[in-house]
Amino acid sequence: MGNCIPFCSTFDNSLPIETPFKLPAPLPTWPHGSRFGSGAVDLGGLKVAKVSTFKEVWTVYEGGTDNLGATFFEPASIPQGFFMLGGYCQPNSKPLNGWVLVGKDGGGGGGGGGGGASLAKPSDYTLLWSSESLKIKQDRPGYFWLPVAPDGYTAVGLIITTSPEKPPMDHIWCVRSDFTEPSEAETSIWGPPNDTTGSFKVSSSRPQSRGTQALGVSAGTYVAEINSSINPIRCLKNNSSNYTSYMPNRSQINLLTRTYSPLIYYHPKEKYLPSSVSWFFSNGALLYKKGYESNPVPVQPTGLNLPQDGSNDGLYWLDLPVAEADKETVKKGNLESSKGYVHAKPMYGGTFTDIAIWVFYPFNGPSTAKLGVIEEIPLGRIGEHIGDWEHVTLRVSNFDGVLWRVFFSQHSGGTWVDASELEYQADGGNRFVAYSSLNGHAAYSKPGLVLQGSGGIGIRNDTAKSGLKVDTAAAFSIVAVDYEVAAEETSDAPPPWLNYMRKWGPKITYNMAEEAEKVESLLPEKLRSLFNSLLKGLPSELFGEEGPTGPKVKTNWSGDEA
Repeated sequence: MGNCIPFCSTFDNSLPIETPFKLPAPLPTWPHGSRFGSGAVDLGGLKVAKVSTFKEVWTVYEGGTDNLGATFFEPASIPQGFFMLGGYCQPNSKPLNGWVLVGKDGGGGGGGGGGGASLAKPSDYTLLWSSESLKIKQDRPGYFWLPVAPDGYTAVGLIITTSPEKPPMDHIWCVRSDFTEPSEAETSIWGPPNDTTGSFKVSSSRPQSRGTQALGVSAGTYVAEINSSINPIRCLKNNSSNYTSYMPNRSQINLLTRTYSPLIYYHPKEKYLPSSVSWFFSNGALLYKKGYESNPVPVQPTGLNLPQDGSNDGLYWLDLPVAEADKETVKKGNLESSKGYVHAKPMYGGTFTDIAIWVFYPFNGPSTAKLGVIEEIPLGRIGEHIGDWEHVTLRVSNFDGVLWRVFFSQHSGGTWVDASELEYQADGGNRFVAYSSLNGHAAYSKPGLVLQGSGGIGIRNDTAKSGLKVDTAAAFSIVAVDYEVAAEETSDAPPPWLNYMRKWGPKITYNMAEEAEKVESLLPEKLRSLFNSLLKGLPSELFGEEGPTGPKVKTNWSGDEA
């Protein structure tokens, strides 16, 4: 992913950012057959390249994440003919790991100047903010400048200097406006310490519109918010008639999955393990239809007899076998048959590939609460439901095939984790480790307890390493590719169960009030009010009253991760 240029700190303590991150192992050679991994992307008249080597401009040692400050960079080793579009910054609390895009005219026509039709020099700069008057720990004052774009052009990044003089007019370039789209602030990176007014804040940026059909392209730059007003920095836009032409083909998706996909560890107390979908069907799963509840139909191993039309209309649902012994067997899953179901889709205007790896669980177990000093309180059947789908998503750069970050799904939401903060397997490769929470199967990047709540009160999500694990690189199936691939590539038809849009489990019929009363009756009097407050704040999915839907019905199937 490129060796980032280290810098010398004038601060006494060593900071994580002073260690540039590199993936544990060299990347493989990607199979030929597409433009994937070719180093640059043509956005339909504007060529962009990814740069992940930097030179330091300004470092501040207070404020931001963990009050360790942040460092601001410019791209270094820019390819011949390309120009800087904006700078990069990140918190000092993480290893240096990032990228920005640089631009080059691609013959798109139109007006412009020195850099070509798609690029132009700024006509001036506006000083947005400076740290000159702040009494903070910094290597020197920092000055933030907004390029003033000529008519028909837009700035997609800021520039920072360490002197009050304006930067040279050819130091940063603006982009023709039809190659841009609205952006938004994503993650807060830095603000002055003890600034309760929020007068200045720097955040990473991303396209405002995101999904498989969205054309917004992240430039990797940052935005500044001044008195709650975000400056007009925009993202790029892919104007190519075939914006997915740099996406990986199936053989490349296969290798990407084998290169990065996780080893998923289960808690040593986990009773409800994953299985393959075909194992679930072959071991007695039943299809019910509204009005014909007394006559359920066994599901064929591939789901061929599942309804393939329509939407989640409540007319059909799946359930466990009727016989109690068979039901208990299926609820426990079958680790040996489990596999990852891979869905590849374009993101950020086809400059990144999201590889979602879905794992199926026949049964989601009950929840456990923590109430202050009482560490574990079983919640009866609260949290139980049949047919649980969870996933992790790999976000991979189409410029070079480098893993940028991973999304860990957690109940109705989830968390993005940068590649630099993942735990990698001990074999020296680039595959990371994921942890599945006890009973609920939410995915996390680290072992331990994550509490769904606050103040020591909430639902427990316990994860730990054990001998129970699924190797998704050894057992996976590509079930969906959301873009055209080369005609000569052979591809299996998606399994019939993927197009089943109804419920993978029945509506739960147990009495929630009754379940809550059972738990409450076992608690000391002083904890009962806390318990009632906890119940009121629980997310609806924990109550499991409606059966879950399959992957294709989830909003992240065609959109961005939550």
